[in-house]
Amino acid sequence: MNPNSVYLVQTDTTVGFSSNDNEKLAVIKKRPKTQKILRTVDSFKTLQNFTRIPNNHKRRVRNSKNSTFIYPNNESFRVISKDSSFYDFIKKFNVLYSSSANETKKNFEEEYAKDVSDVVVIQKNGFFEDIPSKLYKLNKIKVKKLR
Repeated sequence: MNPNSVYLVQTDTTVGFSSNDNEKLAVIKKRPKTQKILRTVDSFKTLQNFTRIPNNHKRRVRNSKNSTFIYPNNESFRVISKDSSFYDFIKKFNVLYSSSANETKKNFEEEYAKDVSDVVVIQKNGFFEDIPSKLYKLNKIKVKKLR
């Protein structure tokens, strides 16, 4: 598996693009390259390699389900639950940039998504749009819900 390929895969929240190349994802989604893309990680141990969870929020992050957190270093991560069918995919890479499989501000179109992705990963349930992850911005003391 080439981590720089763009994978079309059903994530833990909705159908999405995953890749190690965030610039390639930005081009596919037609969004500014300066706009950050969240990363999905397979475990809290992997997360520790990229950021530090503020002490006041450790329990919140550990107990969250389908939630993305923007950390004080302005990097965003979502830890994938081992119960999720997406976990089997993400554990092969440990960490990947991930974004919904649509152009920015548009709805999911399966034909478009298949055309622009390098590899299509189809699971038994197929592809379906679901509720996006909740998004929180953390600082040392406060938490702010963004979506």
